[in-house]
Amino acid sequence: MEKLKPVATERRRQMRNDIYRYIFYSKEPVSKQQIANALNVSRPTVLQNLLELEEAGLVEMAEIRESQGGRPPAAYVAKGDIKMALGVSLSANQLKFLLSDLKQNVLAYKEIDLEYQTDSDVFAITEEQLEVFLTENHVDRKRLLGVGITIPGVFDENTKNLILSPTIKLKDFRIEEIRKKIPYPLYFENDGISGGVAEWLSRDAEEKKKDFVYLFLEEGVGGAIFLNGAPFYGVSHRSAEFGHMKVESNGKICNCGKRGCLEAYCSALRLSTELGITIDKFFEDLEDNPEYQKIWEDVLEHLAVGINNLRLAFDCDVVLGGFLSYYLQPYMGKLKEMVADLSIFGEDAEYIKIGQYPRRAVMMGVAWHFTNEYIENI
Repeated sequence: MEKLKPVATERRRQMRNDIYRYIFYSKEPVSKQQIANALNVSRPTVLQNLLELEEAGLVEMAEIRESQGGRPPAAYVAKGDIKMALGVSLSANQLKFLLSDLKQNVLAYKEIDLEYQTDSDVFAITEEQLEVFLTENHVDRKRLLGVGITIPGVFDENTKNLILSPTIKLKDFRIEEIRKKIPYPLYFENDGISGGVAEWLSRDAEEKKKDFVYLFLEEGVGGAIFLNGAPFYGVSHRSAEFGHMKVESNGKICNCGKRGCLEAYCSALRLSTELGITIDKFFEDLEDNPEYQKIWEDVLEHLAVGINNLRLAFDCDVVLGGFLSYYLQPYMGKLKEMVADLSIFGEDAEYIKIGQYPRRAVMMGVAWHFTNEYIENI
């Protein structure tokens, strides 16, 4: 891949970037005329920029699927395999890696069960296994844009350090310590926000404009908020900590140390670690196990309260994500009935949706940070 030719002005660079992004986000190959019409620019301008993008290996020619007869017009697509980004999910019990190209095609995936005692263990294992994963999959490090790492915790907006992660028992951790040891560009984000970003990015242009909240259900409970076509992070980058809204007065103890939090009732840990089994085993035995049925009924009841609270606060769709949402699918009818019964407006609960990527959203969302940065700077 060749470097793009430098341009004389920022305006000229922005025009080239607009053309590239139009091609990149188009679901089908696009012709020069389609680009000119969509961006309201002349065909010579389009042609000049296309030549530069093609010479740099960023776009390539492809055939338009449907033609009105005769020779089909030349069309262009963005190449997805020229760069890669790695998403890493760090949770209480697992370390997950997902490698994707520019088009979010999954190139490799791996899960590792974790046992550690200290924060040093957590990141030493992450550092070691990251290199193992890249080597196993023959990744060309020169094509790797960066490594995004999600953690179920709250980050300081100014220092970017991890303030608190109750799920993995971390507090006041200096992210700089990890940066010294991993030789790639790094980006850290809350897991719920990353999952929400993946859901948002999976939507087409019109759907992206619609408000929704994302309720993330894994070993912890969190989420993300999307208003006016963009993520809403809050004043201190602490929005959507839905897992710590109180759903019971003086209820079950939560990992955060408080009582009655939604996370204490609806996290995957309640169905696995607390019972000494895997999440798969819980759902395999659920139908024939009265104890599990009682626990699951309680999970659904508290989840319904949480969802109803979100609807009252935001008045928009509620999208359920995280790997627990995968297991929720057969119970969505019952859950919607529970939520509808709580509504003061007598509305149904069809606004509740299951996310596009129940199992891999967090890694896809955090990897997108580097992909988006790359695309925006062409």
